[in-house]
Order: sequence, then structure tokens, then C-alpha cells
Amino acid sequence: MDRKPLLNMKSLKEQVYEYLREQMRTGTILPGSVIDMEETSKKLGVSKTPLRDALLLLETEGFVRIMPRRKVVVNVLTEADIRDSYDIVGALESVALLRAFDRIRPGDIDAMQTLNNDMHAAIGAGDFDLYYAKNLAFHNVFLNLCGNESLVKIVNTLKKRLYDFPRSKGFVKEWEESSIVEHQALIDLIREGRKQEAAI
Repeated sequence: MDRKPLLNMKSLKEQVYEYLREQMRTGTILPGSVIDMEETSKKLGVSKTPLRDALLLLETEGFVRIMPRRKVVVNVLTEADIRDSYDIVGALESVALLRAFDRIRPGDIDAMQTLNNDMHAAIGAGDFDLYYAKNLAFHNVFLNLCGNESLVKIVNTLKKRLYDFPRSKGFVKEWEESSIVEHQALIDLIREGRKQEAAI
């Protein structure tokens, strides 16, 4: 019989971080709001140390701003922030694709094709969460082959802010369908070995 572990192996900082991220993702904690450290530490039953450490991590990722006198403000993601973040992600993913290109095998291309097909099906079903997961997995195929962990970390942090701040309850179908068309063009270019064109 399987027994539930007595201890959560994640550190308190990790648990608090994941709790706060989930609250932001679901919109329970909204951009522009203030996180009360005293109230939050009591609510979670933890000392201020793991809470402060989790908030410092969230600050480095751009989710919050720690102000004087223990005031923590959840950052607002502006239209300019979104545009700038997409520019950065696009540029970094182009570099990642160039670096990964010669490591991409037929099985990887097949995986990308399957994921793109799954994204199309997710749109048809109106399932944004599934679309989001498949889209991340699609890009991770070549990101994970680029051999640059720092680049991947930056891209993933930016995507957290773009997609989970808070997570949208739906999507603009035309945008997502356009993304699928772009993905298909990328797959075709990779299959044909057209490295420079694929990275544009």
C-alpha cells in the first residue's frame, strides 16, 4: 500500500514561492495589490524568513517590488512590458534555435509536429490551459537542445510573467491560430535544413 510521505521534501521557501505564484496565476493576488508580510506569514504558518526569501526570488523574476518598511507591491504588467518581453523572448529563441539546429533529430521534429497538432486540437476544444502547456513544450524541444542553461532560464522566467500574471481564462482564437501556422512553417524549415530562415 502506498503511503503519503510524512514530509514535503521541498524547502519552505520553495513552498511559499509556489503558493504565491499560484495565487498570482489564478488572480487571487492581483497586479497592483500589496502583499502584507505579517498577514501572509501567519496565514501560511511560517516565519518571515522563508516568506522573505520567496519574495526576493519573485522580485528577481519581476513579479513583485519590495519597498521600504516591509511593503511588497505586485508589479503591473503594462502593454510596453509585454511588447518588450516578447521582443526579448523572440530574439533569445532565435539564438537558441541556431545553437540547437544541428542537434535536432527527426524524432524531435516529429514531436514538434505532434505538439502543434495538439495545440490545434486544444483551440478547437476551447482549452487554453492545454494549448499553453503544448505551446511551452513545443518551444522547449529546441530550447532544451541549445546547450545554454542561462538563456533557457531567462526565457522561461519571461514566459512565466507573460502567461501567468495572472493566467488568462481564454484566448484570442485568431492569434493562436496564427501561432500554429507560424509553428508549422518553422517545422517545415527545420525539416528542409534551412537553418538561417528558421531562426528569423
